[in-house]
Amino acid sequence: MSVSSAELAKKSIKSLLIRQAVPASVGILFMSLNILVDTIFVGQWIGSLAIAAVSVVLPLTFFISSLGLGIGIGGSSVLSRALGAGNKDKALATFAHQIMMTFGLSSLFVIFGLFFGEDMLYAFGGKGDITEPAKTFFLPVLLAVPLQALCMMGNTVIRAEDKARFAMLSMIIPAIGNILLDVLFIKVLDMGMFGAALATALSFLICFLYVLWFFIYKTELKLHFRDFVWHNKLAKEIVSLSFVTFARQGVIAILAVLLNNTLFAEGGEHAVTVYGIISRMLMFMLFPVLGITQGFLPVAGYNYGAENYGRVKESIFTAIKYATALAIVVFIVILVFARPIVSVFTKDAQVIEDTPYALRWVFGASPIIAIQLIGSAYFQAAGKATKALLLTLTKQGFCLIPLVLVLPHFFGIFGVWVSFPIADVLSTLITGIFLKKELDTQLKED
Repeated sequence: MSVSSAELAKKSIKSLLIRQAVPASVGILFMSLNILVDTIFVGQWIGSLAIAAVSVVLPLTFFISSLGLGIGIGGSSVLSRALGAGNKDKALATFAHQIMMTFGLSSLFVIFGLFFGEDMLYAFGGKGDITEPAKTFFLPVLLAVPLQALCMMGNTVIRAEDKARFAMLSMIIPAIGNILLDVLFIKVLDMGMFGAALATALSFLICFLYVLWFFIYKTELKLHFRDFVWHNKLAKEIVSLSFVTFARQGVIAILAVLLNNTLFAEGGEHAVTVYGIISRMLMFMLFPVLGITQGFLPVAGYNYGAENYGRVKESIFTAIKYATALAIVVFIVILVFARPIVSVFTKDAQVIEDTPYALRWVFGASPIIAIQLIGSAYFQAAGKATKALLLTLTKQGFCLIPLVLVLPHFFGIFGVWVSFPIADVLSTLITGIFLKKELDTQLKED
């Protein structure tokens, strides 16, 4: 699936996007399918409150583990350039720093969670009848979070070594493991929420063991004890490049806190369950659009660096065209099949009754989101970090959070659901303005 530099400059944009997007889409598909099936199992075999509990815990633990993602992305930029320059010592030192920073920071958060877990769960919306199942699910998953953080960091390093197939397998293998363990612990052994938590924690272990195997037997980055010497300058370089990811995940965590608490205030545990289903569908249904966005990055980035602006413009328009077509298909599926989709998750009649209405509103502006996703990805590919950060945060940070804070005061729980399409429209307009200016100036052909 890897594409050489020469091909990025010469082959058709359409074929390049397809070849780059397929492995990215497959990885995202399995990751989202894992979360989706996990939610279906706990909803069907434990109950609708279990969906609410998982919706409270996972954003919290994912925020901690995403430290590994941020350090992985930032460090891999340093690592790739070091390998390209033939500086193997710096590459090894960078990888060692990624390991030390990821394990150290995630472990600190785990210790904090052990002492203040109940307060953290309450802040993330673990209230009322959600509290006990959330506490049961929280501890095993929390203890395994450093493993997940190391896996997320390791995945980016594997990609930096241009081994996309191994990186894809690092997402597929634990996803399959989690699904099988869910069946064993929840259905066969009837272990309830603890079984669901144990399955999730062990899937992190499975992923870690696979990543560890890769870095023992398949990597070119063979570490020694001498590489684990701390260098402040290198650490600062990694952190500075990791900030965009840290900021994005921080905003997502704040949004999760706000949504769960607002929904609980407006509709109790029931409303949190409804959003638990919707949030899983958001990632699963949009996986092909996200895959095209990931596939677009190397194509646009390489040609931008080569100052081949005509191909950059073509890649932008082609990616938007295909991503929009897929987003429209997703919207139609949600519009027509919302109720049958929801029925897969739970037997709770009230949840089945209320969720399709909310689901259709949340996906209401999905046909236009490709402009926002591809537009912000372009600025990332072009190395324009400030604009990339601002546009990446536009939907959740600058639009959705203020809307969720304001609209429910006037429209109740409907204010939460309608905030999503409004945020999509506003963020698309803002990104479109930035992208149009870029097309008319920086990417203007002579």
